[in-house]
Amino acid sequence: MHNKIRLLIVGLLMSSLHTFSQNDTIYMFSYFKGNGEDGLHLAYSRDGYSFTALNNDQSFLKPELSKDKLMRDPCIIRGADGLFHMVWTVSWHDRGIGYASSPDLKNWSRQLYIPVMEHEPGALNTWAPEIIYDKKHKQYVIYWATSIPGRFPETDSSGDGSFNHRMYYITTKNFKTFSKAALLLDPGFNVIDATIQPGGNGYVMFLKDETKRPRAEKNLKIAFSRNVAGKYGKASSPITGNYWAEGPTVIKINGKWVVYFDKYMDHKYGAVTSADLKNWEDISGKISFPEGTRHGTVFAITQNEFEQIFGKQ
Repeated sequence: MHNKIRLLIVGLLMSSLHTFSQNDTIYMFSYFKGNGEDGLHLAYSRDGYSFTALNNDQSFLKPELSKDKLMRDPCIIRGADGLFHMVWTVSWHDRGIGYASSPDLKNWSRQLYIPVMEHEPGALNTWAPEIIYDKKHKQYVIYWATSIPGRFPETDSSGDGSFNHRMYYITTKNFKTFSKAALLLDPGFNVIDATIQPGGNGYVMFLKDETKRPRAEKNLKIAFSRNVAGKYGKASSPITGNYWAEGPTVIKINGKWVVYFDKYMDHKYGAVTSADLKNWEDISGKISFPEGTRHGTVFAITQNEFEQIFGKQ
């Protein structure tokens, strides 16, 4: 068994060096269902529009961390080491996040609790962590939303109850030692669900304006920076329509940006697309996801990798 895994790792590492062509790409989607009790779900698509659940929509990894044992908002990237790295929300109220790695999306490392906000006794949560590899500094940046009552008093009354989020981050080179958490983004409003991608002569952050009062926003916006960890400029006007949206995840298909998101009040997924990050078209009617899909992440692998891991589908 171990030899098979080693051979698979070698094969996947070789495949990861392969330059993707559009017709060689499989779009993967990591997501959760319900409250995240049963763990990681995976779906795939050949065109980036129609996604099909893998493993009969059964979990690939059961959550083990925190008293709540949840695996919400699973974010997966491929690291510089060829491994898949995943972070997730472990609880509605804990001050840490979950982390695990895998060579093949099936065999996962021991789950690690990273106590990113334990030094902040007033922190209410750590929601929707995401991860990106910073090539310039050869390190991983992990970022998430936390609410600390009284920290940003000018918007304390704008959210749901005591929640008034800002984005924070840590860095690591080895997933053993981590920097102390620092503020990543204060856009002047309650913000959650950020995701960062290379683009716009640097990096572009897609984020949710979580403002509920005095007038509800609950939409997606973007901001730009020269560096992964900022400083990010002023957030744009909304890129989503007249509905509540959250949990954006982004990939480029045929040269166009495609942003998938959870239309959580409508209990379905939506998407918008743009060629220039300025003009956006709603394509929600053109996409399909497994029933019950919640906040997840899109990433690409090759057709060869996909067949090595999951066989022909």
